[in-house]
Amino acid sequence: MTHAASPAERSPVQTDTPLNVGALKVSCANCSMHQLCLPMGLEDADIDRLDKIIGRRRRLARDEHLYKAGDPFRSLYAVRFGHFKTYQINAAGEAQITGFQMAGELLGMDAISGDRHHCDAVALEDSEVCEIPFANLEEMFGQVPALLRHFHRMMSQEITREQNVMLLLGNMRAEQRFAVFLVNLGARYATRGYSATRFQLRMSREDIGNYLGLTIESISRLLSRFRKMGLLQVDKREVTLLEPARLKAMAAGTEQCSPMA
Repeated sequence: MTHAASPAERSPVQTDTPLNVGALKVSCANCSMHQLCLPMGLEDADIDRLDKIIGRRRRLARDEHLYKAGDPFRSLYAVRFGHFKTYQINAAGEAQITGFQMAGELLGMDAISGDRHHCDAVALEDSEVCEIPFANLEEMFGQVPALLRHFHRMMSQEITREQNVMLLLGNMRAEQRFAVFLVNLGARYATRGYSATRFQLRMSREDIGNYLGLTIESISRLLSRFRKMGLLQVDKREVTLLEPARLKAMAAGTEQCSPMA
């Protein structure tokens, strides 16, 4: 007999529910992502002030650009729902994916130092962002120190994520790279109230391979191999991690398997 999945078990699946225009006007205080976007303990009055400086909530269709490399920097973008990928064009003219972003994360911080975006940001599915004019946000930083500290923490997390990507593309074997990717993705979903062990891959296998420095054939072989090892199940784009402890050990390098042929 089947049972209804609890909120912690459900995967973050988009529905075809008609758009509620009133819901688009929800304030920061009532947004489901506010605990990720905003610092804990922020006064209601400060949240209201932040809500007033948000320029607009912008909807993007799948494959639509949020911004492109070279565009002038004016705003940061907080993801309300959906998923994005960022990428840069390397010297050979090829796209190199630099990250995948989901609800509660900020896009656009790459442009703060040079006043222009250094990468492209593209929606992986129908998504929505809150557009935050940076000039207004900077002014608020001087008035609300807690918000500035929170912003610094988010920037630090972004730097750490980029460092982890460098590790992925360095000495890690393909199996470890893929294990790290799955474990980290599960942890990010868990932070948002979803299951850490059952989720949908919003990005294509080709995009995953590009991000990890592997071919699409390698990603397909890794999925097949992990499935045969009893580490996961795959149903189209939905992945279930059956042995999260073993996957974490593989990600940490404390458990290894023989290299792929």
